[in-house]
Amino acid sequence: MDALLSSITERQTPLTETLVKLAQINSGTLNRAGVNQVGELLSKMFCARLNCHHQQHAVAASTQLRTDGSAEEHRLGDLHILSKRPDAPLQVLLTGHLDTVFPADSAFQRCQWLDDQTLQGPGVSDMKGGLLVMLEALSAFEQSPLTQRLGWTVILNPDEEIGSPGSAAILAQQAQQHDLGLIYEPALPNGQLAGERKGSGNFTALFTGVAAHAGREHHLGRNAICAMAEFITAVDQLNGRRDGVTLNIGVADGGETTNQVPDQARCRFNIRTRISADEQWCQQQLQIIQQQINSKEGISLTLHGSFGRPPKQLDQAHLALFQLVTECSGLLGAPLAWESTGGCCDGNNLSAAGLPNVDTLGVQGGHIHSHSEFIRLPSLVERAQLSAMILLRLAEQPDTWLRNRM
Repeated sequence: MDALLSSITERQTPLTETLVKLAQINSGTLNRAGVNQVGELLSKMFCARLNCHHQQHAVAASTQLRTDGSAEEHRLGDLHILSKRPDAPLQVLLTGHLDTVFPADSAFQRCQWLDDQTLQGPGVSDMKGGLLVMLEALSAFEQSPLTQRLGWTVILNPDEEIGSPGSAAILAQQAQQHDLGLIYEPALPNGQLAGERKGSGNFTALFTGVAAHAGREHHLGRNAICAMAEFITAVDQLNGRRDGVTLNIGVADGGETTNQVPDQARCRFNIRTRISADEQWCQQQLQIIQQQINSKEGISLTLHGSFGRPPKQLDQAHLALFQLVTECSGLLGAPLAWESTGGCCDGNNLSAAGLPNVDTLGVQGGHIHSHSEFIRLPSLVERAQLSAMILLRLAEQPDTWLRNRM
């Protein structure tokens, strides 16, 4: 084992060079060409180094509602599945996403060195660094004599940053065919693991009023933006009323000109939940607010959307897997613990499908989802060594981790 882990140390320079190359390819979720370019490069690297089976899948388009209620579809990049030894007794699912939050026209497109151990760039932590950690760990594992005891599948999906709407069904299907999951989201800023995660839902509220001349016939109009403002205020006031539940208005627009009473408006918002029962409470509160808005003459409010990711809570299977990870990290001289977080990821999806998983095995960095995102470069090697050791330990006692798969 020591020799395999030591071999990863020698990969620091090529890992860094590859990371810069990947990060400087824009792969904002809706930049289909960029996402596909990253997916093609990575899948070729996986196949070349791991001699694995490769499948490429189209996923359903992402649909958003315009202010007038019409649907706007965005074609997403392809999803890649790479696998090896599907008949081995223990099956491990490893996942990571190709997309970032930075759109094609973002000002944040290039990497720059902050010091000799710190690189700033789009997606370097979330999660192109994590994808390389995954590849490096599997490459080391494939050199061990234990490979026949463990089979693995890698999913590289194109839409995690918008909630994985197109890849959710594939994630759920693959969860049923595996015993546990390893996910390469970045570590928490302090380097620790995310444990319990909040659930998430994305919603759109559409408002219809009555257009009128803002001067001559203002009294005949019904202002959709004012109705939206009342709704936004009421939704924001739900914050703090239920433990762990947060509601955030992220997008608001409407109207065309200042000399017309606007008859259309739209806002999009996100809800985070701590436990499953929170979803029903939120739906009830939204219905009450909707009824209040719709009671106004000439105003109509319709709500669209749903909760796409349930909260991730740690059962005994999750805790056992977390304990293995902490033991491995301790043996490497950097013991890890886990903490609850308000963020969510594909670990929520896999957990909801019954697959125990650890979802922050990627690199250590910070300021993710901002133009200051950075990676601590030594974590590429450190985290690859951690995952390689986890895979080796799993293969040593595969029967311990088997579950009843459908």
